[in-house]
Amino acid sequence: MDQDDSIRIVMGSSFVNINVHLIFHIKSNACLIREEDLSRVFRYIGGSIRAMSGYAYIVGGQPDHIHILASLPASLRLSDFVRDIKSNTSKWIKSIDCCYEKFSWQEGYGAFSVSESNKDTVINYIVNQAEHHRTHSALDEFCQFLKKHGGDVEEWLCKHSGDRS
Repeated sequence: MDQDDSIRIVMGSSFVNINVHLIFHIKSNACLIREEDLSRVFRYIGGSIRAMSGYAYIVGGQPDHIHILASLPASLRLSDFVRDIKSNTSKWIKSIDCCYEKFSWQEGYGAFSVSESNKDTVINYIVNQAEHHRTHSALDEFCQFLKKHGGDVEEWLCKHSGDRS
């Protein structure tokens, strides 16, 4: 067997390992997720991800925004994955209490690739959201992620200045 035959045998099936740290924010600070509902929302998002054949390593966040570390299913584009998570969750949140009648997520999101070697760091970061947000706003946090991952913070702020409530 020559090298070409070896490659054909090894690549006879697909292997996909795409870990992504997702961050998205509620549309209006007038409709925050209540503290007592956060864990239910996190569990629901995890179930929604599993239903799409993804894997949620952790879902966490604050009353105004969500962090997810998940593996992206090979069958879905990232934009479809996020759209479905946000759509399903928004509908469900509205059904749990009338105070969420006007609940919705902002249109945009952040998606940051995470290597296997950094998964534990991201998990710890998400676990420690409450502590982190004692000193950093959600906007400050997102700008830090943009900087760290090569995004243009000023350009992003200009484009999205109307998204914040």
